[in-house]
Amino acid sequence: MKTTTKYSPEFRERAVRMVFEHQGEHKTQWAAIVSIATKIGCTGETLRKWVRQAERDQGKRAGLTSTERERLKQLERENLELKRANEILRKAAAFFARAEAICRLRRIIAGLSMFRQGGHRPPAIPLSRIRYSQLCASHVTVF
Repeated sequence: MKTTTKYSPEFRERAVRMVFEHQGEHKTQWAAIVSIATKIGCTGETLRKWVRQAERDQGKRAGLTSTERERLKQLERENLELKRANEILRKAAAFFARAEAICRLRRIIAGLSMFRQGGHRPPAIPLSRIRYSQLCASHVTVF
């Protein structure tokens, strides 16, 4: 299992600064990174990632800066939350649409049965003037 060691931001800044300061003493930047990494007790790859991110933050290398990367993560989290909320709303709308259709169907069936039994037809009221509670509770014909 992978274990991660958390290093403080001050430790990271100091390690990166040491790489930049001692880079001229080595043939390549990687050689400086490996040398310093062994002295401070982290892996060369970890220190290399810190150096690359520091170079992006300083504008020396192309890519997202730390603040841009954090903002991107925040926007992705918000996007995921909004997608979940939209899915919940979509399901709720479908549920209520089905419930309303069932109420209308019951109302139509009740109106037909009353008409067949020789009873009077329920009064016709425009749908815009009917409340949801009236739809399910009474026998109203909608046109």
